[in-house]
Amino acid sequence: MQIEFESAVTRWEKRVDDWFFATMPEEISLEIRELPAPQRGFGSLRVRARIGSSLWSTSIFFDGVAFVLPLKKAIRDAQGITEGDVVLVDLDIIDL
Repeated sequence: MQIEFESAVTRWEKRVDDWFFATMPEEISLEIRELPAPQRGFGSLRVRARIGSSLWSTSIFFDGVAFVLPLKKAIRDAQGITEGDVVLVDLDIIDL
């Protein structure tokens, strides 16, 4: 299943290191939650993600409202992404 969405980059400061995320729209997230998918830790789904010229494999996680995509430092650095930037994300959900 392929999805494209825009998201502001947000910071999660609950750990020693800051984590950055792109958040999928709630409507799309709820549609995905209704589809049958393998049970994985934290309700995660495996994906291939692309922002700009960066392509990587990771997982998205449901945060109670929407799915979030973690943005690794290497990806943020390669694409010049900082907190508050709006990014265009292409996702290929592998688990569905």
